[in-house]
Amino acid sequence: MAGNTQIDPKTEGGLWSLLHGLTGYFIAVALLLGILGFLTVNAIIVQSENAENFYSVNDDLHALKMNSLDNIKMRKIEGEK
Repeated sequence: MAGNTQIDPKTEGGLWSLLHGLTGYFIAVALLLGILGFLTVNAIIVQSENAENFYSVNDDLHALKMNSLDNIKMRKIEGEK
């Protein structure tokens, strides 16, 4: 069969090949939708947990620097002592 590119209808193709292809497709789609649902639910949980964590700036706002790790020292999370 070397060099023969045609599908033999007796051994390849047909209804079973179609069903195997559709089954694989549906499994892949279900897996991707499951991953999407898991990530979406976790994102909503994290957002709702952190939506109530307000903070205030302790020092002068003009002392803040763009892209500086020192800025974290100037905040105070409400509810912390």
